[in-house]
Amino acid sequence: MAADDIPVAEVLAEDMGKLPMEAWLVALASLPAVGPARLRALLATGSPAAVWTRLQGPPSPELMQVAGKHDLYEQWRRTAVSLDVDRLWARHREHGVGVAALGTPGYPSALSHDMDPPAVVFHMGDPQVVAGPRVAIVGTRRCTRYGSDVAFELGRDLASAGVGVVSGLALGIDAAVHAGALDARTAPPIGVVGNGMDRAYPERNRALWRAVADQGVLLGEAPLGAPPEQWRFPARNRIIAALADVVVVVESHASGGSMHTVAEAAARDRAVMAVPGPVRSSASDGCHELLADGCAPCRDVDDVLLALGMSGAEAVPLDSRPDPDRVGQQVLDALGWQPADAEQIKGRTDLTMAEVAGAVEELRAAGWVAVSGRWIERVGITR
Repeated sequence: MAADDIPVAEVLAEDMGKLPMEAWLVALASLPAVGPARLRALLATGSPAAVWTRLQGPPSPELMQVAGKHDLYEQWRRTAVSLDVDRLWARHREHGVGVAALGTPGYPSALSHDMDPPAVVFHMGDPQVVAGPRVAIVGTRRCTRYGSDVAFELGRDLASAGVGVVSGLALGIDAAVHAGALDARTAPPIGVVGNGMDRAYPERNRALWRAVADQGVLLGEAPLGAPPEQWRFPARNRIIAALADVVVVVESHASGGSMHTVAEAAARDRAVMAVPGPVRSSASDGCHELLADGCAPCRDVDDVLLALGMSGAEAVPLDSRPDPDRVGQQVLDALGWQPADAEQIKGRTDLTMAEVAGAVEELRAAGWVAVSGRWIERVGITR
């Protein structure tokens, strides 16, 4: 039988056997106009490889319903027929882009328990640096010199204290924050991007992207080739909020991306702080509204460390505590850096209450957590 005569189903079956599940997930994420919600809806209908196969076959009412528009479904079908999944997967490996599916060992534990976790996370750099306390610093692209200086100092001083600094790597405040974090050369920086990692956006921040990937990690949920479309950035902002134990707004106008990140943080019960600005500066209007609404003021790094439950002494990254065992690490990952009770930890893991209680007692004795009444809280930083 000639190669052209081999049934498509047989070719697909052979490809599915040699490609990992993540390759088909990358292909689905590469479909036109597929964001977090549509990708989640597609995966609800079957495995990534099975969904991809169905897109190449006769019209599927179930998948057409996910698309919502006939024209979009036709774009998906044409893409599924023409896209070389093997080559797409190879491109990600060639670019040094790792891929982790929700529920797999390589997926960042900081996102796995989120209310809206990405189905897939792309990363450049070391994803293991997403551990310990993390602070997101956000603000306007049209920042003042005052805002840029404060952002740089906060990024530098937090990183020096062993805190992972998170930003979206945009112009303005984001860029200043990570310039400061990189200057400290201590805690690895964490950048969250909204488009494919083969295209730095904005282009002016290309060197910053590269430095963050080299010294820390870039994270996102867009595959290679994904353009910086406007709808991708609110989705990115929810990941910034999900990664953060505290969100600090340095400068923000009354509306904009920073306020969207604040809303995502509030939905996740994350602490939000705001830097006071000059009363006549419109760049600080959003910060002043947050302060009027009761958010804590951020005057310097000590205010943020206090919100994290850390002091300068606790922040020193020298740790003689014994490593937690497997169950203890599960409890620490589920606990994060906000106080929680045993019932909440149990709900975030597959552990029994007895296992949680035993692990908490061992972690308390080793100095990893402090217990006050029913509340359990992390102490210091992990290695």
